[in-house]
Amino acid sequence: MHAPSLPDRSIETYADVTGRDRLERLRSLADALGDVRILHVNSTATGGGVAELLRSIVPVCNDLGIDTDWLVMDASDDFFEVTKAIHNGLQGEGIELTEEMKATYRAVNDRNAAEIEDEYDIVVIHDPQPLGLLDRLEKTVPNAPIVWRCHVDLTEPDDEYLAFVSEYTRRVDHAIFSRSAYADEIDVPTTSIVYPSIDPLTEKNRSLDEETMAAECDHLDPLSFEAPVVTQVSRFDPWKDQFGTLDAYRRAREEVPNLQLVLAGGMAGDDPEGLELYERVAAEAVDDPNVHVLTDLPDATVNVLQRRSDVVVQKSLREGFGLVVSEALWKRTPVVGSSVGGIPLQVEDGRNGYLVEPDDTAGAADRVVDLLEDEDRRTAFGANGREHVRERFLLPRQLADLLDIFVEVLNIDS
Repeated sequence: MHAPSLPDRSIETYADVTGRDRLERLRSLADALGDVRILHVNSTATGGGVAELLRSIVPVCNDLGIDTDWLVMDASDDFFEVTKAIHNGLQGEGIELTEEMKATYRAVNDRNAAEIEDEYDIVVIHDPQPLGLLDRLEKTVPNAPIVWRCHVDLTEPDDEYLAFVSEYTRRVDHAIFSRSAYADEIDVPTTSIVYPSIDPLTEKNRSLDEETMAAECDHLDPLSFEAPVVTQVSRFDPWKDQFGTLDAYRRAREEVPNLQLVLAGGMAGDDPEGLELYERVAAEAVDDPNVHVLTDLPDATVNVLQRRSDVVVQKSLREGFGLVVSEALWKRTPVVGSSVGGIPLQVEDGRNGYLVEPDDTAGAADRVVDLLEDEDRRTAFGANGREHVRERFLLPRQLADLLDIFVEVLNIDS
């Protein structure tokens, strides 16, 4: 296990993007949790939405006076191949789950759990990868409630994988999901629903001056913002359906001949499929100079890309939540997204973007063209998107929801 390095974060710096009453609520909750020590555990420090959330939540909690640690599992590729199979199985498409895979999962979790030596009052386990820590944590921190934070789309899980994960989830004290529909599919004692959020102060989401914008645009050459640009930002993962987005782009280009497409994504440390899929997508697009397949861009470059694109697409087949949607909406860029997972919670159809069925590439293309051909609509949708995210999907709201749950689980009078 290792503790990632963390940026400095002050709760007061969020005063410009959220209401003062919410900040006061956070301080009140922090006072109630002042003697509590919290541990968050996940499987990667980079490349995924969970890591991004923790990189902001943990330092803000410490700034509020809540003693909070974050540990990341140390594991081999063999383990991550197993946990990616578990992830895929929980989202409905898993290979056979063998006894050897189960043994690898348990052994790596046991080895990591043995390295947790400090005392904690509550432990938050993120996603299925570290659930196996339970076998040892139940002995080493027997009085600490275990909260499982599930970020996965559990709409149609594979029964075999669901049964395996449920061996652990039924033993946690509480589970948090991103949508109520997910909680119906798995065996857990008590549940809460908390929408994820973006941090508006990070390099990826903060406001940028014109000089920075110009410099980052230069880094994206030969992409030109003088012609229309459609972008999808997501990990290179089969569930993100970059091939479907390519098909939608090709259909849209019949109406908008100078259209450009950007498929940008990072490589999560716990996802062994990422590089292979990136190479397949790049090979599929290699003959079209107007398609730009990019990986591991700096956060400031992603920020500019989401701001300067005319439309952002998120054509996922499954999606736990999809915070890249809120990232784009926060930057006043309308989104065409699939009606799966958490995307419909963020995209208000006909108000800040459009929703299409996940396999409807023709419909996605039509909606992209509708937006590209109507600048006034794009502007109105952009303004609506910014306010929708401000109200529902910024970090102070999510943190207040989480702290409320910790207070409840620990039976503290708030």
